Parts: sequence; C-alpha cells; structure tokens
Amino acid sequence: MSKKTKIFIDGSEGTTGLRIYERFEGRDDIEILKIDSELRKDVNERKRLINESDITFLCLPDVAAKESVSLVENENTIIIDASTAHRTEEGWAYGFPELSEGHKEAIKNGKRIAVPGCYATGFISLVYPMIAEGIMPADYPVTAFGLSGYSGAGKKVIAAYEAEERPADFDAPREYALTQSHKHLKEMKKISGLTKEPCFSPIICDYYSGMVMSVPVYTELLSKAKTLEEVHQMFTKFYEGQQFVKVMPLDAEAGEGNMLAGNGCSGFDGLKIFITGNDERIVLSSQFDNLGKGASGAAIQCMNVVLGCAEDKGLQL
Repeated sequence: MSKKTKIFIDGSEGTTGLRIYERFEGRDDIEILKIDSELRKDVNERKRLINESDITFLCLPDVAAKESVSLVENENTIIIDASTAHRTEEGWAYGFPELSEGHKEAIKNGKRIAVPGCYATGFISLVYPMIAEGIMPADYPVTAFGLSGYSGAGKKVIAAYEAEERPADFDAPREYALTQSHKHLKEMKKISGLTKEPCFSPIICDYYSGMVMSVPVYTELLSKAKTLEEVHQMFTKFYEGQQFVKVMPLDAEAGEGNMLAGNGCSGFDGLKIFITGNDERIVLSSQFDNLGKGASGAAIQCMNVVLGCAEDKGLQL
C-alpha cells in the first residue's frame, strides 16, 4: 500500500478551508492532520502540525499566513497559500499552471506555491495571453469589471447576506473598492505583464458563488490580431488541450440568451472564456466559481500537480 500524503489545513474553519476539506472526501491517498478546535490559534500546535505535514494549505488572513510560513522548519514541507500574502513574492510559484509550461513546472517542483486570487484568476486568464502573444501592448490602458457571489467575502459577509433582516441595499449588486485599491491589483499587473495596474471595478451580488470577469478592449489600440475572429483563434490555440480552461465557441453566449450569468459556473472547478463583441470593440470574459478555480479548486489542482496524480482528482469538471 502506497504511503498517504499528510495534509494540514491551517485555517480549516474558513470558507476556503472548508471547501478544500470537502474535496478530500473519498480520496484514499490523503491523510488529514486535524487540529483541535480550541487549539487552532495555538502557535505551538500549528507549528507541530505544519512540520509534520507533507503539504500545508494556508487559508488565513495575510498576517497569519506569513506567521505560518515562519513556523516551517521541515525543509520537505510544501506550503500552498490561498491568501494574498505571497502571490507576487520572489521564490513563490504562482498557482496557475495553464499560463505556461514554466508556470506548471514551478508548481510541480516548488516548495512554496501561491494560489491566485479569484478576480485575479479571471483577469489573468484573459490578459496574460493577450500580452504574451504580442496582441496587447504592455502599456495598454486596461479596464476591467467583475461580478461575484458573496461567498468570496468571508464568513462575516456571508452571515450578513444570509441574515433574515438585512439592509435593503444587499438586495442589489454593489460596486466596491471604489478607491482603486483592491488587493488583487498587484498580482493582476505583475503576472499579466502590464506596466501599470488596471482600472478595476468589482461588484458583489446577492447569490452565493460564481463570477464573471470582463475586460473590454478597443481593437484599434491592439498591436495585432485586430478582428474578433483572430482574437478568438489566438485564445483557442493558447489554451488548446487544457483541462481546466475552455475557450467557448464564438456566439456560445447566444445559447444563454446572449447573457453570461454570474453563477453560471457555480460548483465547477474549471473556467470558461468567452470572446464577444465585434471587430471594433471586443469583450474578453471569463466565467468560473470564486470558490472553485478562484480558490479551493485551484489549491487542490496545484496539490495534484505537485503529487503527479490526475490533475482533476477530487474536482468537478
């Protein structure tokens, strides 16, 4: 019988941690190292379990995630961090294997892996190929907007949305991060290869999970591939053969009433890309689950890459 991989989830009672734990149900290659609930903030107990594990998932606020990394003394322990803390740090693999073979190899061989942010996942899936293939100049004035279910905002916000009595404005979509200081902007810029941060408007909506991220572009400002069909062909080729990222056919959204629903990929661990518009104005859109490819699902995918097992093991595609 093969040896089981020892897993510790630091922050197992948060939304991301719980969803990671759920994805281990039925897996016979994993041994979960559990922490007593009354000791989950005990530094010495966390340190013991982190160093006893083969892989530790960090599902914590940034400050706590950095503290957990400082507790690692076992050089063989692999950290997969779902917080914002290390996504642009040197020495950390960025957990988006579909971007390039280099990204996948860094995950496969890395001891420190940062799981992308949810909005960043959608944004980078669209902008990275455009820049990497020389279609969009790095100094393009990128704008973006995203719709998301409320589950990505944490336990307090989830409780507020699901309360019997809540403010009336919770019934409608709400735009936030109005000061252009969203925590995902740093990785959006760096990982995509942009020279400046995009102008980004996130919108939280009254449904549980799923999101759509959109980047509108003027073709006259692109370097090449200036037609809708040419841009679609580039994306199709770029993600050809990828299991988790699928480029949908042109006009695929017509089958959904010419609309993209924010919750259209809820419960799904992959990501769909839609190229819409016309030869003058194109909208690049990604549809996925903020708790799937945007968080817990991506974390498990990274672990599967590290372990060399089927990349979709324990995931929903």
